[in-house]
Amino acid sequence: MELSETADGVGSHLTLRIWHPECWTLKVTEANSGGILGHGVYSVGETLKGRFTVYAESASELETLVEAIDTSPLTKSVSPLASRGGVDTQVPGTGNASRSLIVEYGDDHSINDALVSKGFIPDKAVWIHDGREYWTVVVEADRDGIRNRLDAVRESMDAEIEVQRIVADPRESDGVLSQGLLSERQRDVFNLARRRGYYNWPREVSATDLADELGVSKATALEHLRKAESKLFDVLP
Repeated sequence: MELSETADGVGSHLTLRIWHPECWTLKVTEANSGGILGHGVYSVGETLKGRFTVYAESASELETLVEAIDTSPLTKSVSPLASRGGVDTQVPGTGNASRSLIVEYGDDHSINDALVSKGFIPDKAVWIHDGREYWTVVVEADRDGIRNRLDAVRESMDAEIEVQRIVADPRESDGVLSQGLLSERQRDVFNLARRRGYYNWPREVSATDLADELGVSKATALEHLRKAESKLFDVLP
């Protein structure tokens, strides 16, 4: 998304899609099924500790993902938080099994400090899946300031950062949906996803659940959603 499409102002909310080298969360989610929610990190000397929720569609896939985290050369220690039966209560919309972990790792490849130092304040848990991180942040800057700060993070971390959404004043999309921007099918699928909590955090329904309700394949449901999202993101402020 081009930042020039947005209005000037402060207090903007951004959704960022990020890749950066030598990051354990990206490497393990690129190579394995499932994903990770990052709930925050803090410094311990020259290392970082963070609490993460690891999730997958099945207990066996979860174990494989946790093992990959534990054996990664980029992590120093992995400590599961106490839970009955070893698997936490299901994270809505993110699979059938999940587990909370405390992970310690080196701070030299973390992008957290680079973002925070430039004024990008995390507003939600960081979602990591398929080798990409998805950050929701708040920043007090106009569009030129945002662009310059993101460029600085890209350069310092050798990172790829895509602005998926920027909103100066968060609002509902009903006005946009009524203007004929979406096809009838895209509007139906998108409205169903909103009603069922697909865009809540964590998700309350999976893409598979939506597809089953619509009577289509998961790939078809996701294609309708992606096309709708792309059109809506282009006209948001």
